Amino acid sequence: MNYEEDMKIDESALDVEWLNQSSLMIKYAKLCAKAHLDMDLEQEKLNLVKFDLDYKIRLNPKDYGISLDVKITEAVILGTTLQQDEYQEANKQFLLRRYEYETIKGAVTAVEHRKTSLENLVKLFGQQYFAGPSVPRDLSKEWIKRQTQESVDAGVSDKLNRIK
Repeated sequence: MNYEEDMKIDESALDVEWLNQSSLMIKYAKLCAKAHLDMDLEQEKLNLVKFDLDYKIRLNPKDYGISLDVKITEAVILGTTLQQDEYQEANKQFLLRRYEYETIKGAVTAVEHRKTSLENLVKLFGQQYFAGPSVPRDLSKEWIKRQTQESVDAGVSDKLNRIK
């Protein structure tokens, strides 16, 4: 999956981009749903590990380093549970799944923004924004030229600021 490549718009082929838009949305919506499912399943595993540790700690507190002099409270059990390697590994897996889900959810949002960009480009095209007096503008070349000029301007500006 090449996310950045999928988000690019070829302004010279807006019709093709529109045909591809729904496929992109379906692709990323499915990925998002799968990532959400994976996250939910990992959370269930985490809950099971937590419950199992809670039960074992209540059953044999001394096996987990809790002296018999200490009153077994919910806070003591929770603190002991959180310190266990088994819990920490399950929690780490859950956090990784949540990260994956949030990343793909962001990609779905980007596809929605891409749709809005396509709509605006089509409006501009319909208003003959891209039509020139004799030669049509090459927006991609102008964009690169502008980016290059901005980087040159920034370099000159830095040098001028250093001279003072």
